[in-house]
Amino acid sequence: MYNVKTYNAISPAGIDHLSNQYQVNKTDDADAYLIRSVDLHEADFPKQLKVIARAGAGFNNIPLDRVTEAGIAAFNTPGSNANAVKELVIAMLVASARHMFAVTNFSAQHIHADISLMKKTDDRFKGTELLGKKLAVIGLGHVGSLVANAARELGMKVVGFDPFLSSDAAWHISNQIERADSMKAAIKDADFVTVHVPKTAETTGLIGAEEIKAMKDGVHLLNYSRLGIVDNQAAVNALDAKHVASYITDFGEDVLFNREDVVVTPHIGGSTEEAEANGSIRGANIIMKYLETGNVKGALNLPDLNVPFNTPFRLTLIHQNIPNMVGQIATKLANNDLNIEGMSNAAKDKIAYTIIDLDEEPTEDLVDALTQINSIIRVRVIKNQK
Repeated sequence: MYNVKTYNAISPAGIDHLSNQYQVNKTDDADAYLIRSVDLHEADFPKQLKVIARAGAGFNNIPLDRVTEAGIAAFNTPGSNANAVKELVIAMLVASARHMFAVTNFSAQHIHADISLMKKTDDRFKGTELLGKKLAVIGLGHVGSLVANAARELGMKVVGFDPFLSSDAAWHISNQIERADSMKAAIKDADFVTVHVPKTAETTGLIGAEEIKAMKDGVHLLNYSRLGIVDNQAAVNALDAKHVASYITDFGEDVLFNREDVVVTPHIGGSTEEAEANGSIRGANIIMKYLETGNVKGALNLPDLNVPFNTPFRLTLIHQNIPNMVGQIATKLANNDLNIEGMSNAAKDKIAYTIIDLDEEPTEDLVDALTQINSIIRVRVIKNQK
């Protein structure tokens, strides 16, 4: 029986998806965490913990260096909330073009006013259409590609920029969408700019004062990635200078407070019933696959390694990516008279992962001997349940 501990309000869809080999929230000494946005940076992890699955795309709440040192595999579920974010971004494009929040606030305060008459004296009440307008999409991954395609369907001229665009993502982008070769080329004539990149050291501050200055006057800027991707102070400065028409973001900060030209949604980009169900189901599948087979695909801190599990037993080892590790491991098995039916190894940066398939169950003495090898981080024995 495996134990899973959840944090935050995890959709029941994922809990129900776990097989009868799993029990949920029965102990803190869990084999797996299924989480959303809980901050684990100061958490103490139980020795039993083997895997953390984040039901959502963002993972800056997981201390990757520390979980890797503890031999814990960490995963997120990119794309599980992509449609939810896409729909909200499209709604915000329409809202910004029509000054929706300003005019509805006015209407709430002047309930008997004839809004049609106000268009003659106040430009807030005379919006524009998206048809024919230019949208720059910065980041063309799961969310960005959906936004780009949806905007194209609305008749917008769409230009995308993503220096990290994968071949898989490229297939999901309409060939009618222009691909820019630089940030400056993408944003220079755009009426709207929306950013959809993961938060890393490289993307923090991606849209700053210099980038905003390169945009045209009257641009509408949207950030539905992460706090810090857009420099909020730079955005406010550009709003004050009337260079930026509006700024819409999912991430609040004091500098954005109480401005009519700023709309802050309360981090709801991926908060739909469907997105939360998708994320929790994918998280549950990740946990079951990793615990029951040791196979890895899309981990944040381990290399991909997917090997058919056809033998009675399997050893998995997380270790440093240094010379002669596989040789040392194989020697330990040979010294214990264990025949290796199959061995696979892969590396990701400084971490390597090895899977060894066996016909006989490894003894505790062998597991201890493997654990004692310098630079071995974790050794697991998995019994094939099929």
